[in-house]
Amino acid sequence: MEIVVFGAGSLGSLIGGVLATEHDVTLVARESHARAIERTGLKLEGALETTVHPEAVTDGHGLAADLAIVTVKSFDTERAAETLATGSFEAVLSLQNGMGNEERLARYLEAPVLAGTATYGALLIEPGTVRCTGLGEIVLGPRNGGTSPVADRVGAAFDASSLETTVSASMPHRLWEKLAVNAGINPITALADIPNGAILEAPARELARACVRETARTARAHDVLLSNRVALESLESVARATAKNTSSMRQDVNAGRRTEIEAINGYVLAKAETVGLETPTNRTLVALLETWERKNASD
Repeated sequence: MEIVVFGAGSLGSLIGGVLATEHDVTLVARESHARAIERTGLKLEGALETTVHPEAVTDGHGLAADLAIVTVKSFDTERAAETLATGSFEAVLSLQNGMGNEERLARYLEAPVLAGTATYGALLIEPGTVRCTGLGEIVLGPRNGGTSPVADRVGAAFDASSLETTVSASMPHRLWEKLAVNAGINPITALADIPNGAILEAPARELARACVRETARTARAHDVLLSNRVALESLESVARATAKNTSSMRQDVNAGRRTEIEAINGYVLAKAETVGLETPTNRTLVALLETWERKNASD
């Protein structure tokens, strides 16, 4: 399969690198990363170790492939969609944090847009080198639920390259469950500068659990049957499995970059407001991160 990975940072490079062991992969990456891959290949280290030689470019305009995988930050989704719309793809898969990305992609692209989640841990060590900090799973399927031959083909392609993959008919539920986990882990680890596993201990534990319960309640208000019990079990499972990992939002704060708070806890807050629910824990965390972002942008 011919595959384009648009936004090949840490996760995109890890997924694209593994796919490149079996498929024809093009990574759309920042210039320093793309040039390093062109010179010496893409080195994967850590839990997955190999060196592959995918094509690497800095301009994503006019590309054509069987599949485009989008791994940009949520606030860059619209720009990515506009760029991808200049090319031709049989399917597009979002493997992004937050919610609403698939809808934004679908507004610009004629190809079917699949939703996906990825729990592999990845860290860009230096241009051309990505460390897999933890094995995980990719779950993908039609963004509105159900089944499709396109999702089955993409799932088979991922399986062929030894990525642990599940094709799901219940992606709305899966996305809200992932959102609950991210809402509970990302902002707390970013603000407190702690690894993921620290949210399993007091006092962070109760704060994280409150975020998750608010998110699950909001999901149910929008006809997604996500119970508090399932959402909390997922939070603790992910936190244990990635205990030593640095969340993506913590990485962003430590690097002085804009975060995805709007597409994670901010999404919970916005969706709750449409049905008259109060989500005070998510509201507080959004306010804190947005205050930090404004201060950081003005410095």
